[in-house]
Amino acid sequence: MNKLYWLDQIKLQDRAKVGDKAFYLSKIIQRGYPVMPGFVISAEILRQFLENLNSSESLVADLPYSSLHLDVTNWRQLQQVASRLRQEILTATVAQQWVSTIFQAAREWQTSCLILRPTLAVSTANPGMKNISGLLESVFCQCEPEAIALALKCTWSQIFRARSLLYWQHSGINLQQINLAVLVQPVENAIASGSLTTNSSGWKIEATWGLGIAVAQGEVQPDVYYIQPETGVVLEQKLGNKMLAYGVDAASGAFSQPIPNLLLTLDRTCLITYLLPEAQQKQYSLQEEYLQQIISLGTQLVSELGKTFTIKWTITQQNTSGKLYITQVSPSQSIIPHSHFIRGLGAAGGRVIATALVIINPQQKPEQLPKGVILVVPTVTPDWLPLLQQVGGIITEQGGLTSHAAILARELGIAAVVNVTSATTLIQTGERLLLDGDRGEVYRIKGDSKEEMDKGREENLLSSHHLNPKAPYASVTSHLPMIATQLLVNLSQSTLIEQVQNLPVDGVGLLRSELMILNILNGQHPNSWILSGRQAELLELWSEQIMQFARAFAPRPVFYRSLDWRSQDLPSLRDSSEYSPQSMLGERGTFSYLQNPAVFELELKALVSVQQAGYTNVNLLLPFVRTVEEFVFCRRKVEQALLTEVVQFQLWMMAEVPSVLFLLPEYVNAGVAGISIGTNDLTQLLLGVDREQGQLAKVFNERHPAVMGAIAQLIQMAKSADIPCSICGQAPALYPEIIDKLVEWGITSISVEPEAIERTYQAIARAEQRLILAAARRKLH
Repeated sequence: MNKLYWLDQIKLQDRAKVGDKAFYLSKIIQRGYPVMPGFVISAEILRQFLENLNSSESLVADLPYSSLHLDVTNWRQLQQVASRLRQEILTATVAQQWVSTIFQAAREWQTSCLILRPTLAVSTANPGMKNISGLLESVFCQCEPEAIALALKCTWSQIFRARSLLYWQHSGINLQQINLAVLVQPVENAIASGSLTTNSSGWKIEATWGLGIAVAQGEVQPDVYYIQPETGVVLEQKLGNKMLAYGVDAASGAFSQPIPNLLLTLDRTCLITYLLPEAQQKQYSLQEEYLQQIISLGTQLVSELGKTFTIKWTITQQNTSGKLYITQVSPSQSIIPHSHFIRGLGAAGGRVIATALVIINPQQKPEQLPKGVILVVPTVTPDWLPLLQQVGGIITEQGGLTSHAAILARELGIAAVVNVTSATTLIQTGERLLLDGDRGEVYRIKGDSKEEMDKGREENLLSSHHLNPKAPYASVTSHLPMIATQLLVNLSQSTLIEQVQNLPVDGVGLLRSELMILNILNGQHPNSWILSGRQAELLELWSEQIMQFARAFAPRPVFYRSLDWRSQDLPSLRDSSEYSPQSMLGERGTFSYLQNPAVFELELKALVSVQQAGYTNVNLLLPFVRTVEEFVFCRRKVEQALLTEVVQFQLWMMAEVPSVLFLLPEYVNAGVAGISIGTNDLTQLLLGVDREQGQLAKVFNERHPAVMGAIAQLIQMAKSADIPCSICGQAPALYPEIIDKLVEWGITSISVEPEAIERTYQAIARAEQRLILAAARRKLH
């Protein structure tokens, strides 16, 4: 190793050796900006390392001169080649002289923790090769020779990941054109970290407590500040969802005090992750003075980098104060060239690029939609469900995070942004859009050449959290800890059974019947089927639908919620005998069964058919029960249908109408075997806020003390009555910190959408572990 390239000494001719990331940082540190110090291990070192690999494997022997022309469409071969190449690198020996040089240089910082950042330059004439460093991840390690050697190999090996090899080949890049250097910087405990993204229309600052890795890994939702570029005035700020933070291992002495609520010391790194106290979770992570420092820094950088750039920053803890450092700079932040965006609420995650289809009047629902389009519509009602399975993304002008559009999109795995003001006016049919359901943003792509679209699509896919937003359930790890609280899943579509049935769930906590049967009604209300003499045909179809879920999850329980729809939610299925346009809530839930019991009786017959087919794992969940009399009426219908002849059968009810807070003992006396708390309706009825109105999203707060108090009361009352208590609204999925309280209060099961299974499982495990630890400490003392 001839030399290390220190950031404050890098020259223009060094760019290919140090990579773009380090080059841009060197450019601004040499202009006097506060950049975290660092040095670069040049790309030449990787080339020498690969040349010296001693291997009999023909794949490895020619490195770094091999072109590695693989059949990337053969995924098995691609994975095998990638695995063998990376294994060769990870088991090889890094020259002791190199390690010693790096270690001695890093010791000058007197830090126990380092970060190795890949910094890439590609020698190619292809003008579209930008932001490809996003393929590669930073590696943390202890400032020790052995750890440095391993971290260096881990960083280098990433160019041979399967997704990297796929990208190189699709982009026409040979290994000889890849210059991968490594930027080494110290890691210090941070008060806060985040990013500043600027463009001519507005600035955005994201921030979280501790190190920025929590945001990079999607484990927290950062605080967001929207800034007016000309004045630096904060136009709007949104509190994030920050449950945990990352810091440097306390054993190194980097923390002046012990860290409370320590969750985990990360294996083979110098990091820890710890829970934030509840009071700190509710605070913005940026103090006003630091916020103003970042805004001022951005204003200065405009003269260096232009109006469009992104920086990542950290505020290190130094005695009683903090110091702002830049850790990364990208001169252009645009995901797609020549684009701008409008904002709404990110309702269902994922990114998709497609053509817009605007429908101004949702009452004029088409018979079919072109496959893969981004649907832009004022609002979505449940009867749109069969059509939505064809679309690539959804944008609505109305609706909140618990609106029909949001719930349907999350279950179907379709990226969605709701509450986008004037979307049907601002967007035109045929426009190319990038819809970002994670950030709640919609980009209009102005360029119309095919080449530009292909580049944009590729960059977008590489930066997405998951490459296929329609298959978001395949990443759940098989190495999960045991949990005692039951985890259930909310479902309605039989097409998702195959994806979901092998997830780590204890059954189906909410089978939404009204969405399930929309696929078989052919646009007709169930009453119309009955009145036209097609009752037997509908019964057969209905039974088969339920049986698919019973069969897939047996012997795990399936809680089938009987029909609960409002006539205004289903304009194309309105039945004239039931439609009450003056009713705000509609004649929904069990009250509608009293008004017209025929459809409910048909549902019960369908459940009986499932039992007679040998499936005893289906239970009945009654929706929107207002009075004990309504429940008794339904219980008698259930008994008359002989459903209770099967010993395993249980009759539950939703706890979503506030009257249940006063009447639960009477319901139990009347025969309720369990309750499931529906936080969506419970919240809107307690707070008087329509959940479909996105502009009231700040008021529709499932963490409101009144809502949380009601949930706690229901769990306690259920425990006193010795009946199980589940929860199946969106609250646990949207706000994982609620799970701590649910487990502490004694909830027996939590049911969430498929896309939230993994993070909910982990949140339950953490909550249970904390309770066990607290109990052990009490016993010890």
